Amino acid sequence: MNRSASAPSLPRPRGPLSAAVVDALTAGSPSGPGSPSGPGSPAGSSPARSGAQPAAALAAADVAGADPYGADPYGDDLQLALYTCYELHYRSFGGVDAAWEWDPTLLGLRNQLESVFLAALRRDAVRHTDVDDALEPLLVEPVDADGISHFLRKDGELSHLREHIAMRSAYHLKEADPHAWVIPRLEGVAKAALVAVEFDEFGAGHADRAHSRLFADLMEGLGLDSRYGHYLDRTPAAMLAVVNLMSMLGLHRSLRGALVGHFAAAEITTPPSARRITQAMDRLGTPDACRFFYDEHVEADAVHEQVMRHDVVADLITREPELTDDVIFGIDATDFLEEAVAAEALRAWRAGRSALRDPVQV
Repeated sequence: MNRSASAPSLPRPRGPLSAAVVDALTAGSPSGPGSPSGPGSPAGSSPARSGAQPAAALAAADVAGADPYGADPYGDDLQLALYTCYELHYRSFGGVDAAWEWDPTLLGLRNQLESVFLAALRRDAVRHTDVDDALEPLLVEPVDADGISHFLRKDGELSHLREHIAMRSAYHLKEADPHAWVIPRLEGVAKAALVAVEFDEFGAGHADRAHSRLFADLMEGLGLDSRYGHYLDRTPAAMLAVVNLMSMLGLHRSLRGALVGHFAAAEITTPPSARRITQAMDRLGTPDACRFFYDEHVEADAVHEQVMRHDVVADLITREPELTDDVIFGIDATDFLEEAVAAEALRAWRAGRSALRDPVQV
């Protein structure tokens, strides 16, 4: 049985869907291709402890009230269930058999969760019909803009900054990983340019400069736990949805255009927000080491934004014009979900509450 020694713990379920997934992963090994007796397991693995029992639990999930099609597409239960399924393609969880990554029954449930999430985004998020029109609002901020970075710069306290960083760790400790899945699905200028951006994201050959490492250093500078997945149980559904969007778009070749749109939107909006957060850090007197992650994004992403727009997006839709609507969807869906994160966090902070499911202790 192949288990990861450095993987995080499984999350606490938030409803019947996430309970079905967590219970199955806890129960033992899956059966079928990729199981300990199949090609996905190391030689000499022992037979599954409980064989078809975990898969049977998943197959009967709707009987126990875990019906994906009746769940809130943006709610805690569906988003955590989907996140847990996706995490098997990253670092997985401690004590979980590696064969679960490609178990057909679990993939079937994941497909149902994705279809609900994707349908909701296509219904709610799309606002544009032209790529340039979709990108334009991201390039010029309104004078009365009111987001998390604006709040932190002007009124935020250290506790708000620490909550923001803890919440974003679900994204930034795997920064650039899901975007790498699109590389073999591109060609020409789009592929070469996106690889150049990814090279910078991964530290340009220097492990200590990888953006995920810089974010971990930032967390430690603020007295937070930088272990991968440590704050998962505290992370609200809105933030999980942002991370799940990246994973969903990255894992599906049919959504490669949307992944490019998402990546472009992320690179365009990062420099101004990063600059405001460094200003918040200056006001709050945080250690200098905390600035490196955001200083890097102010400088690097200003270049990346141009590369993504003019080289990656432009070349992709020239080569494959049928992907234009998907690129727009990726841009709009990213903006829609990030707005939801900001609205929820600001509502909580202005009401004197934590934006996390459980507050981070100072």
